[in-house]
Amino acid sequence: MTHAVTQFVNHYGLLAVLLLMAAESCAIPFPSEVIMPVAGALAALGHLNLAAVIVAGGVGNLAGSLIAYGLAAWLGEPLLLGPGRWIGIRRAHLELADRWFQRHGAAAVLIGRLLPVVRTYISFPAGLARLDLMRFAGLTLAGSLVWSGALAAGGYEVGSNYTRFAHPIGTAAVVLVVGVVAVLAVWLWRGRRSAAPDSGASS
Repeated sequence: MTHAVTQFVNHYGLLAVLLLMAAESCAIPFPSEVIMPVAGALAALGHLNLAAVIVAGGVGNLAGSLIAYGLAAWLGEPLLLGPGRWIGIRRAHLELADRWFQRHGAAAVLIGRLLPVVRTYISFPAGLARLDLMRFAGLTLAGSLVWSGALAAGGYEVGSNYTRFAHPIGTAAVVLVVGVVAVLAVWLWRGRRSAAPDSGASS
C-alpha cells in the first residue's frame, strides 16, 4: 500500500494528493501519513509546490468528508455497516468517532482532524447528527489544512536534508534488521530447547 501510494503521488502529483486525501476521508484506507510527507518531499526536490500540496491535501480532505457526511445523513448506519464494511468501516470505528463527537460536539470535527482513526471517521457521526453543513465544512477545512501542512512540512524537511538523513536512516535500518534476526534466532533456539524434553519423554 505504501509503495503504491508513493508511486501514485510521484506520477500524478497534486491530482494524486487531492484524490487520495479525498478517499482517506471517505474511510478508504489510504494513509495521509504517507501521502502528504511524500508530496512534501517531492516539493523539496522541486517537483511540486509546497503551498499547492497543502491546499490540495486540505481540499481533498474536505471533498471526501462532505461525501462521507452526505452518505451518513442520507442513508445512515445501514449503509455504513453494510456495504461500508467492504472498505474497512467497522462498528468500533463509528463508536469511537461517535463518542468523540458526543463529548466535544462541533469542536470534535476540528480537533478530530488531528487524531489518528478519529479523523478518518468523524464525518459519519457529524452526518448522522446533521451538524450544520457550513459549520462542518469550515471546521473540516481548517483542521485538514493544519494536518496536511504539518505532514507536508515534515516531508519537505526530510527531502531538503536527504543527504544528511540518508546515512543515519540506513544505519538504523541495518541495526533493526540485525536485531530482528537475533530475536528470531533466540526464539527458535528456546523453542527447540523447550521441545527437546517432551520428545524425549514421549519416546
